[in-house]
Amino acid sequence: MPLIASNMNLNLNELKTITDGFQSTKKMPVLFIGHGNPMNAIYDNRFTQSLNKLGKSLEKPNAILVISAHWQTIGTYVSTNPWPQTIYDFGGFPKELFEVKYEPKGHPKLAKELIETVTSIAVKENIDMGLDHGAWTVLKHIYPNADVPVFEMSIDFEKSPTFHYNLGRELSKLREKGVLILGSGNIVHNLRLLDWNNANGKPFDWAQDFDLFVKHNIDNRNFKPLVEYEKYGKAALLSVPTNDHYLPMMYTLGLADEKKPIKYIYEGYEFGSLSMRCFQIG
Repeated sequence: MPLIASNMNLNLNELKTITDGFQSTKKMPVLFIGHGNPMNAIYDNRFTQSLNKLGKSLEKPNAILVISAHWQTIGTYVSTNPWPQTIYDFGGFPKELFEVKYEPKGHPKLAKELIETVTSIAVKENIDMGLDHGAWTVLKHIYPNADVPVFEMSIDFEKSPTFHYNLGRELSKLREKGVLILGSGNIVHNLRLLDWNNANGKPFDWAQDFDLFVKHNIDNRNFKPLVEYEKYGKAALLSVPTNDHYLPMMYTLGLADEKKPIKYIYEGYEFGSLSMRCFQIG
C-alpha cells in the first residue's frame, strides 16, 4: 500500500509540474454558445459569422474545455481521449453534414488536472469520448483549423442546476492554465414546438419573454433566479421543458468574475422556440 500511495503522489506531482508550465498571460474568458441547428456547421449566416469573428478576437488558448448539452451521464466524466473523433449524434440531415470532420487533438493532461481540481465530487475519466455536435459545429467556426486541443466534461443529468452552478465555480483554476471553457446549449430549447417555416423569424412570445428574463438577470449579475428558473412560471417551463440545453449555462455563470465584463456575441432565434443567445464573460 505505501508503494502505491508513493507512486500516486509522484504522478500527481509530475502532473502539477507539467500543467504549471502551461503559458497563459491572463485568465481565459468563458463562453456560452447557443448552438441551435446542427446545419449551422455548414451554413454561412449571421450566427456562424459571429463565431468566426469571435475566434479572431480571442487570445489563442492552450486548450478548450466544452460542457455540452449532448454529453449527459450519471456521474461526471471528463474525456482523456488524446484523439477525439467527430460524433454525428443526429439523423435526417443531408449527406454534406455527415462529411464534415472536425478532429483536433484532445488534452489528457489538462483533463486529469480537472479531475484533481474538482474536490466536491469524484470526476471520472472517459477515454473514448469524441466531440459531439454541441462542440464541433461551433468550434468549426471559432477555430476552423482545428489547431487548439479540445476535451469535454459531461453533465450529470440527475443533479440540480445548483449542483452544476457550484461545480462550474470549481473549474476556475483551469482558466489560469490557459483553458477556454465553453458551455454549449440553448437558453430556450423546445423541439416539440419548433416552427419549421420560421427559420430566423419572430420567436414565440413565451420564448422571447424567457430569453429576455435571462438576459436581464445576466446584465444585473443576478444569477439566483436563473438557477431557480422554474419559479419564473409558464414561460420558463415552455422554454426549458427538459434542462439538458439549459444546464451548460450554469457552468458559465458559475465561472463569472464579479468585475469582468459580460458581452453578447450573438442574439437571435431559430424556428420560434430556440434562443441562439451567446455571451462571453471576461
